[in-house]
Amino acid sequence: MKVAIIKYNAGNIYSVDYALKRLGVEAVVTADKDELRAADKVIFPGVGEVETTMKFLRASGMDALIKELRQPLLGICLGMQVMCRHSEEGGDVDCLGIFDTEVKRFVPQKHEDKVPHMGWNTLTETNSGLFKGFTKEEFVYFVHSFYVPVNEYTAAVTDYIQPFSAALHKDNYYATQFHPEKSGGVGERILRNFLEL
Repeated sequence: MKVAIIKYNAGNIYSVDYALKRLGVEAVVTADKDELRAADKVIFPGVGEVETTMKFLRASGMDALIKELRQPLLGICLGMQVMCRHSEEGGDVDCLGIFDTEVKRFVPQKHEDKVPHMGWNTLTETNSGLFKGFTKEEFVYFVHSFYVPVNEYTAAVTDYIQPFSAALHKDNYYATQFHPEKSGGVGERILRNFLEL
């Protein structure tokens, strides 16, 4: 099985590569469009900022490529947010539009609401192949200041300040707001489920 990790101007890409190695999978980290098209599975991870990421994807033609891929693709954190239609980050940015929904800024409602939402939180209402074998609420690791509201593509829910989409799914596109590569055994199970889709 060929697994490709999209290489672009985002941080934290290699931690996903290390997580896959722990599962015995040698992925290729690449910006080569032919390699990405030929992969059996594609992962679009990242930590960073939406506006500069979208500029990079448009300038490189990666925006069109990501939208034409037909194999299972997993977006992680920034990768998930960029796959939405629009983000409030960076003064309002139009994104890839794979998921017809918006990315909103967390607004604290009370003193103890800290932004970014950082640390372990539970997944509920899981309804995607990513969560095959889950029988109870599981903890995963988050670091984010922006969120996707619950919508028709929501594949898991987490509550912080308000309920939000912890995961999305549409056709061959899957996405998680949390970091499976930093979520211990639960995260490894999610990555393994993705590889088995």
